[in-house]
Amino acid sequence: MAEDRTATRSGPGRLLIAVYAIFALAACARSASQIAGHFSRAPLAYLLSAFAAVVYVVATVSLSRGSRGSRRLAVVSCAVELVGVVTVGIASLVAPSAFPDATVWSVFGQGYGFVPVVLPVLGLLWIRRTAGFGDS
Repeated sequence: MAEDRTATRSGPGRLLIAVYAIFALAACARSASQIAGHFSRAPLAYLLSAFAAVVYVVATVSLSRGSRGSRRLAVVSCAVELVGVVTVGIASLVAPSAFPDATVWSVFGQGYGFVPVVLPVLGLLWIRRTAGFGDS
C-alpha cells in the first residue's frame, strides 16, 4: 500500500512537484525582495506575489505527500491557484494601474512563460489521473 500513497509523487508527478518547488522558491524570493525593498510602490502586487508563494509551497508539499488529506489540500491549492492566476491575469489587463509592478500571476503569468496558468490545470489533471491512490 505504500506504493498507492506515493502515486501523486511518482512518474510525471515528480516533474510536476519539481516545477511547483521551483515556483515556490522563485515566488518566495521575489515577494520577499519586493516587500523588503519597496513595498510602498506596489503593495497589492507584492502581497499577491507573497500569496502566490504560499499557494506554491502548499501545493508542493501536498502533492509530495500523497495521503488522502494532502490530496484534498492539493486540489484546493491548485484550484485557488487557478482562480488566482485567472483573476489577477484579468485584473492586470483591465486595471494595469493597480499593478505598477508585476506579480507572479500578472497577465496570466506572462513573466514566467505562462507556466502559472498551465501549472494548476496540470496539477488538477494529475490528481484526477491518480485518483484512488493514497486513499488509505
